[in-house]
Amino acid sequence: MVRRTDWPLPPPDDGRAPAGSGPGAGGARRAGRGRSRGRSEPSGERVRETSLSPEERARAICLRLLTGSPRTRRQLADALAKRDVDAEVSAAVLDRLEGAGLIDDAAFAGAWVESRHHGRGLARRALARELRTRGVAPAVVDEAVSRLDAGTEEETARELVARKLRATRGLDREKRIRRLAGMLARRGYGEGLALRVVREALEAEGEDAEGLLED
Repeated sequence: MVRRTDWPLPPPDDGRAPAGSGPGAGGARRAGRGRSRGRSEPSGERVRETSLSPEERARAICLRLLTGSPRTRRQLADALAKRDVDAEVSAAVLDRLEGAGLIDDAAFAGAWVESRHHGRGLARRALARELRTRGVAPAVVDEAVSRLDAGTEEETARELVARKLRATRGLDREKRIRRLAGMLARRGYGEGLALRVVREALEAEGEDAEGLLED
């Protein structure tokens, strides 16, 4: 049976600077940097962990990871397993953090799709693959990628080709086709869409695209 403890949740971020961050703290921080330069993790952090209960230690590990960036439940579970946290303790801690809203795979997946599509131009297929590797459940993955409609995906493919088109000028026709279509394929676009978008871009430029397969 896992022993549960009542943990206080982390206080909300009200935008105020932490204690010791005012103007008078600059000298102390500079002095501290000089002493700690070259250290990776304070040894005191590891020492404090040994004085915690198994659940408190697992929770501390998760909160440190979540402070850096959002994580899926699977990612946190894997991190706890690597730190030799008991599976039953891990499940109890993750359940509690999930109930408090600190773990939300659906929100993670939605933000991932938005960021990676607009930032990297990834298509639904590539986005789904990335989410699956991070342990997001198939139904949650499907829901997240379904928000990216086919029209938006095609528009992004056209923008990607337009940005790369100039860099392929001077190459022979077949090399241009392979390079542009390959760039879209690596981002998860289907072959039919990729070839159609490339063909239309080359024709608009005056390139003879005859023989390029249509979808």
